[in-house]
Amino acid sequence: MQTIICIKWGTKYGVEFLNRLASMIRRNTARETRLICFTDDPRGADPSITIAPLPPINLPDRVAWSPWRKLSLWQHPLLDLAGDVLFFDLDVVITDSIDDFFDYMPGKFCVAQNWTQPNAQVGNTSVYRFPVGKMSYIFDVFNEDPENVLSRFRIEQQYISAVCNDGVFFPAEWCLSFKHSLVPVWPLNFFVAPQLPAGTKVVAFHGKPDPDEARDGIWPVTSPWKRIYKYVRPTPWIAEHWR
Repeated sequence: MQTIICIKWGTKYGVEFLNRLASMIRRNTARETRLICFTDDPRGADPSITIAPLPPINLPDRVAWSPWRKLSLWQHPLLDLAGDVLFFDLDVVITDSIDDFFDYMPGKFCVAQNWTQPNAQVGNTSVYRFPVGKMSYIFDVFNEDPENVLSRFRIEQQYISAVCNDGVFFPAEWCLSFKHSLVPVWPLNFFVAPQLPAGTKVVAFHGKPDPDEARDGIWPVTSPWKRIYKYVRPTPWIAEHWR
């Protein structure tokens, strides 16, 4: 049994993101696989998804509903989790078989390399796999003194990358960023739609645009001058895979 987990809290992502993730996993695995979602609101979830409550974590109010909450998944024990477990953010788009994520360097922490910091050994936790229980110190250190960690790191993936003592990156071609890897450089992005390279397994939609926005050619911006360069043409392959 392969185990994939995700976490959903608040209102940023509706249940449709969770259900699409479950559907994409079913279409892109050839082995028996379960999806566990830790959430504060299971309403409308696909019955095939195992639902669990948000794990407890010592979070200051100012970051209580930020990605720092994802650190709660590193605690041990956590449900019946054991062995290598794969994590996906809710806003990824799966485009090919993901069974290889379980076969790659078993027993190690594996993560997508952060696309905005290619020369700094930082992972992007939109996609990662971890050996349950072997790295629970990531949770324990934070939970004991969150203010100390928050004073030293801007986001949780920087903290994980800094303290991880046994990690590797997934092959670069497996995990791509929509806006950093696929959107053509300015000004070509006004004329050429993002293409999906062969070998891509997961596309991460960190920040904006979200998958539905990119599919429809919408890049929400609040600053008028950003409209000069933040633009994406409608991207039909997203609809093919994100369903």
